[in-house]
Amino acid sequence: MNAALGHSGVLLSLAASVAGVAVIAYGLARKRTDLARTARVYAGLVLAGAVVATVAMQRALITHDFSLAFVAANNSRATPLLYTITGMWSALAGSILLWGLILAGYIVAMVWRFRRQAADPLVAWATLVTLAVAAFFFALMAGPADPFATVSGPVPANGLGPNVLLQDNPLVAFHPPLLYLGFVGFTIPFAFAMASLVTGRIGEGWQVATRRWTLFAWGFLTVGIVLGAWWSYQVLGWGGFWAWDPVENASFLPWLCATAYLHSVMVQERRGLLRVWNLSLVIATFCLTILGTFLTRSGVITSVHAFSDSDIGPLLLGFFGVVLAAGVGLIAWRGDRLRSPGGIDSPLSREGAFLVNNLLFVTFAFVVLLGTVFPLLYEAFRGQQVTVGAPYFNVMTLPIGLALLFLMAIGPALPWRKTTLSTLRDRLTVPAWAGALVVVACVAGGVRGLAPLGAFGLGGFAAAANARQLVLSARGARRSGAGAWRGLVGRANGGMVVHLGVVVIAVALAAATSFGHRSEVTLRPGQVVSSDGHRIELVGLARIRTPARTATEALVRVDGRGPLRPAVSQFGANTEAVGTPAIESSLEDDVYLTVDALPATPGGPVTIGVTVQPLVAWLWGGGALLVLGALLAAVPGRRRRPTDPVSAPVPGGEAGDGSNGSGDAGHPPTVGVAPGRRTVAPAERGGVEPAPEPVPARAP
Repeated sequence: MNAALGHSGVLLSLAASVAGVAVIAYGLARKRTDLARTARVYAGLVLAGAVVATVAMQRALITHDFSLAFVAANNSRATPLLYTITGMWSALAGSILLWGLILAGYIVAMVWRFRRQAADPLVAWATLVTLAVAAFFFALMAGPADPFATVSGPVPANGLGPNVLLQDNPLVAFHPPLLYLGFVGFTIPFAFAMASLVTGRIGEGWQVATRRWTLFAWGFLTVGIVLGAWWSYQVLGWGGFWAWDPVENASFLPWLCATAYLHSVMVQERRGLLRVWNLSLVIATFCLTILGTFLTRSGVITSVHAFSDSDIGPLLLGFFGVVLAAGVGLIAWRGDRLRSPGGIDSPLSREGAFLVNNLLFVTFAFVVLLGTVFPLLYEAFRGQQVTVGAPYFNVMTLPIGLALLFLMAIGPALPWRKTTLSTLRDRLTVPAWAGALVVVACVAGGVRGLAPLGAFGLGGFAAAANARQLVLSARGARRSGAGAWRGLVGRANGGMVVHLGVVVIAVALAAATSFGHRSEVTLRPGQVVSSDGHRIELVGLARIRTPARTATEALVRVDGRGPLRPAVSQFGANTEAVGTPAIESSLEDDVYLTVDALPATPGGPVTIGVTVQPLVAWLWGGGALLVLGALLAAVPGRRRRPTDPVSAPVPGGEAGDGSNGSGDAGHPPTVGVAPGRRTVAPAERGGVEPAPEPVPARAP
């Protein structure tokens, strides 16, 4: 029953997406707007089929229907309910099903959001693109990645259970879905970018329409990456949180391109510049999500995160090639119309800083991409295996990271179009002194090394500069009577909070990687040793047995607190034993404990691995700031109120984009445009979102 129900859901979604593509394409060709309006029906059917298939899969997992090959391979009767549910995305076919469910949800949300503009060719083409993407993924589920394939031969009485590493921490319930919400979410801006190229409406309208879609996708991807690092730290037992693993890189690459786009799109909305650049970044972001899917689901790489060998690798690679060729071809076709109406007036300007920022992000992405795919290319052409490890990535990305910290410091202080050195001096003196004092304090505290001192100093510089902008915005909002909190919302001010989160993460990475220390101590019960300034005491051993887990735990006190319980665990019968770390965390440092060797005889010594890393907790705090900044950026900020919304000059307030001097980056750029600055006509905006009405000036 589960197999029949699941297959029915998959086929319904596949048929609805293919039919939707055909009907919308016919309607566009014949200029039949009534057919374009039927998109909501097809989107609803795609979602209905995905929900039916997902319910069938969850029912099969929860009822232990081992007649399905996927359930037999990824579930057992002893698996706890939480990991039974998460088993759907613990292997290849189920993860594709989750992808299809999330994509269907995005399509329905998009169709509902633009329901009043359903007949607009821009929206119709965007819907067609999303349904075409859905058709590809549901075709995978109907063919080589069938999650409802049945076992050949007798139905087993029990299954193998999920991967042992996916039963050791509840983060597995959150990390993959949030990561997929980010990956799949970039389908919407990609679809509108392609639609704008096809229709020739290459103005800023599609970007305004998809602004928050892009921001939310970026936010979900950010949370997914941070939780992935946390999962790695909590589960794998190696004491680290980022190893430049190919699958980690596969999620990091689209994040880099999306981050670059979120910066440069403000230049296009404000000045009409960087059109080709922004379209390329949107297309590259979506292409990299497909490439990341290929890397993790084709079996071409070996990783604790990757799925086993499958037959869908060539199909994913082919889809990647089609998407890339279509995007590049459309940009080339519209090349003449994509020319910007002007140029960057001065390198010392907000748009100049954004351009350099984007070049750094793209270089960062290229370095990571090269290190990720080079072993695959080398093996394909030379027949020999090579490894590109962390030293390559650390050496190549360190100067880029420091340069980005520097730009995060000076960027908020730069006005649009051009500035003067005296203006920069006034705005950056205090932040520069803050950075210098941080370096002096670190040297006085015994910190040595160019890389950590550079990170700490530039981090202090950037943090002070961005905090200054937030303070100015809050003061400006309070003076206007809106309340100080209103000065903290809006895309630009949310971006300042994101910058603060990045600074916190950069400082934590520099501290943890530069000053972390690992050692091993061999203890008998009751014995106490000192390791890297911490008092380690072994209380004893404990044997734990549950239906799902058998473990030997070492009871360890750290500085008198605890006991912590690092363990060697086994999940299910005939499975490999894995280490389960225990962590004593504080704002100052983390003490990370693992059981490296159990006693050979009862009462014998236990070898405990002790890793002490400073400021690791700051990583998770910085990740929380990233999420907070993304949420603040999604909230509409304050509108400016010039007398003439077209020709009134932008006030020179130095709050950048977060105060009266910037305008609300959360609103279209037709309000408060400086003389000579290009405005966006409603027709060019694509009819997707009308230009806001002028807001009259308020009497003092």
